[in-house]
Amino acid sequence: MLKSNEQITFSGDVLIKALREIELILISLHKMGSYYGIMHEEGKDLDNREYEKETTRFIDEWRVTHRLAMLRSILSGKFDDTLGDDDMDDLERAMEDLKYWSAPGDKSPGKIGK
Repeated sequence: MLKSNEQITFSGDVLIKALREIELILISLHKMGSYYGIMHEEGKDLDNREYEKETTRFIDEWRVTHRLAMLRSILSGKFDDTLGDDDMDDLERAMEDLKYWSAPGDKSPGKIGK
C-alpha cells in the first residue's frame, strides 16, 4: 500500500453525511425484517413474497444503490490512485478477490470483511 494511503482523514461533516446514509439503510432494512418477522409470529397470512417485494421497493424507491455509490465515492475519493507495478491502484488490488453476485441462487461468500 502506498504510504499516502496508510492514513486518510475525513472531516466530521463528511463522516456524519456518510453515517446518516448508512443509518438510513441499515435501520430501514432492520425495521422491515422486524415488521415481517412480527407479522409472521402473530400468525398473519404472509409469505416471503410480500417481504421480498417490500425490500425490492425500498431498494428501488429509496435509491439504495445510489446512496451506496455515494458512500463508496466519499470513502474512496481520498485514496491516491497511483498505479503499482501490477498496473492496479491500492483499491483495485484490495477489491480484486471479491466475489460478486452474478446469477440467481449465487451463495454469499459468508464472511464480512477480510
